Amino acid sequence: FVPIRQLNYHVRLWGHPHPDQAPLFLMHGWMDVAASFQFVVDALAQDRWIIAPDWRGYGKTQCPDTDHFWFPDYLADLDFLVDHYSPNAPIDLLGHSMGGNVVMGYAGARPARIRRLINLEGFGMPKTVGAMAPGRLAQWLDELKQPQTFNDYADLSAVAARLRKNNPLLSADKAAWLAPHWARPTATGRWEVQGDPAHKRVNPTLYRVDEHMALWQRITAPLLWVQGDQTDTDTWWKGRYTLQEFQERLQHVPQVESHTLGPSGHMIHHDQPQALAALLEGFLG
Repeated sequence: FVPIRQLNYHVRLWGHPHPDQAPLFLMHGWMDVAASFQFVVDALAQDRWIIAPDWRGYGKTQCPDTDHFWFPDYLADLDFLVDHYSPNAPIDLLGHSMGGNVVMGYAGARPARIRRLINLEGFGMPKTVGAMAPGRLAQWLDELKQPQTFNDYADLSAVAARLRKNNPLLSADKAAWLAPHWARPTATGRWEVQGDPAHKRVNPTLYRVDEHMALWQRITAPLLWVQGDQTDTDTWWKGRYTLQEFQERLQHVPQVESHTLGPSGHMIHHDQPQALAALLEGFLG
């Protein structure tokens, strides 16, 4: 646990610092936890110093009395964590999904801090326009007044079953290992997700593509982009944002190496840990 910005940030660590090797930060996605990267860490042939935090409001990084979350806080938390673990040297930085979106913005805001950048299916969001702002803000104000909850589960086997329902490619043994990291016991003996339900509330600010592309253009580190062959972005965004639009945005990043792994859906680090580890080792050097 590390004191970061008035929070007690929970961080998982593997390996030890190497004087001739950048530390590798692994940043998880929405409704995930740092332990989720264990299978990739297991598959790495080379010993590395690996740092994987639970984002605020996830896992064991609790945010009491918080009623909403927004992206600038994730970037600030990451900045403080980088300063804590590698104050004088660049890092290697990986993000999955929401974490991928965060690391792309961070690498544009702090380009000198990143040696190598990896984005696992952090596609960004559909384009918004200024006319959407009043409706978005009103929606956020309404949602602040509405209680947010997650389903709970009778036991760990039910948690594992839910994980496999979310990802049919997840094997039973991996689901059973993840279950007690993804959920925690309640006072009544049931199990609840280790995530703050306030994450379900809409972001009050719009996703302004031009601002994000201004950040992406400033990325100086080589970028490794990885996606699963079974990821269906059309189903996610129902035509509001296409894979072609993302590929056009990706052209704003100066140096990109792209790979598709399969069979894999969105949870690449669960579906193809060995193949992903091999890609990482080749890219990181």
